[in-house]
Amino acid sequence: MTTNFNQIADFMMNDLDNQLPYLRLKSISAQNTGIDETVNYLVQKFKSLGADEIKLFSEYQNPVVFASFQGKSDKTVLFYNHYDVQPPEPLNEWHTDPFEPTIVDGQLVARGASDDKGELMSRLSVLSYFKQNGGFPCNLKFFVEGEEEIGSPDITPYIKNHAADLACDAMIWEGGGKNAAEKFQVIAGTKGIASFDVSVESASTDIHSSLAGYVDNAAWRLVKGLSSLTDSEHHVLVDHFYDDVKPLDDYESQVVDGLETGFNKTATVKNLGLVNGLTTDRPVHEVMTQPTLTINGLTSGYEGQGIKTIIPRTAHAKLDCRLVPGQDPAKSAELIQKQLVKNGFPDLKLHFNLGEPGFKTPLQDTFVQQNLSTAKQVYGADNVVLVPNQPGGGPMLAFYNEVKAPIVAVGIRNANGNPHAPNENFRLQDYQQASVFLATLLRQYAKD
Repeated sequence: MTTNFNQIADFMMNDLDNQLPYLRLKSISAQNTGIDETVNYLVQKFKSLGADEIKLFSEYQNPVVFASFQGKSDKTVLFYNHYDVQPPEPLNEWHTDPFEPTIVDGQLVARGASDDKGELMSRLSVLSYFKQNGGFPCNLKFFVEGEEEIGSPDITPYIKNHAADLACDAMIWEGGGKNAAEKFQVIAGTKGIASFDVSVESASTDIHSSLAGYVDNAAWRLVKGLSSLTDSEHHVLVDHFYDDVKPLDDYESQVVDGLETGFNKTATVKNLGLVNGLTTDRPVHEVMTQPTLTINGLTSGYEGQGIKTIIPRTAHAKLDCRLVPGQDPAKSAELIQKQLVKNGFPDLKLHFNLGEPGFKTPLQDTFVQQNLSTAKQVYGADNVVLVPNQPGGGPMLAFYNEVKAPIVAVGIRNANGNPHAPNENFRLQDYQQASVFLATLLRQYAKD
């Protein structure tokens, strides 16, 4: 690192204690707890950092905190973050109190450390650094929502209602960081998601299992119907499901091939504890460029202690599809329902819960390439990778439809950060480096 890089890194660690109260707030959207306290905290935090304007968008369930800062350049960067977190359960698997941030072996452990409070903490510290060292290099805006962990159900109307406030030249998303090979990722997009339930009813009551010779079983109907939707390699066997999957251009193919070459299969199997290894020889290609169909959970019959020999009358499953940019969530669910009927399972009824389409900024966009160039300055040219889209979902497309600006995800995470899981964490070194990267990027963007 240069002297300036070291100065910023030292500032971030000295300022860390000022950001820790954010992690102590139990802002769990799924349980509707801690929302008001967290919103008030962010309003006061933005005020203390010198925001020119702070607004609460509160037409729907959980408010959005919006703040803007006047900079020395006429360029404007909009940040997206969320203040809600996942429930901490199972509590017995945490080594520390999930809402008392604790440093353990160079990691800060707390619920929300990785997803997504830690990244906003880094960005707030960068604001504080600029405030104390010459001012903000460009105009900065923040959109911090409180419903991301329940699927951002109100994000589109929030964006449409306040599009004028969100006008910008570029957006910086949450969710970036280092992969399992310790490469810093510049992420240009996100996959979409379709979430739905499938249920079946085979009788008006549970039936004695001695009659299994001639009585249908809802549990068997469900698993057989679902198994008809994929092959042994988990490719989706649904008519027209892949019709909207666009082929990669030459540059995108080059990027994905490079990621495939650098993917550490052995480390991934070990880190995830995979009993049967990977399901494909091309894991990066599959996760970056192909949609998926996943069973999230199955419920049927008696599952308590002891024995109860019944034929279940009902069976239920929760599923999701991870979709590539261009696929429509609702349409994908409709195609699956039609395929179940075609496969001989018209009694399996699909209920669509929610969906979010994917989005990808063109990889050769100027802002994407500037992120890549700056990252190489901070991390070293061999320690940075360009990622077409992250496997997870997010409402990028909803923002792009209004602001028409490139969107890039960069951040503080690491491959073992345990988002959504016990002992969620970020590494202090990653927090420093990502903050240095962000400060450098904003300065260079303002100049260029």
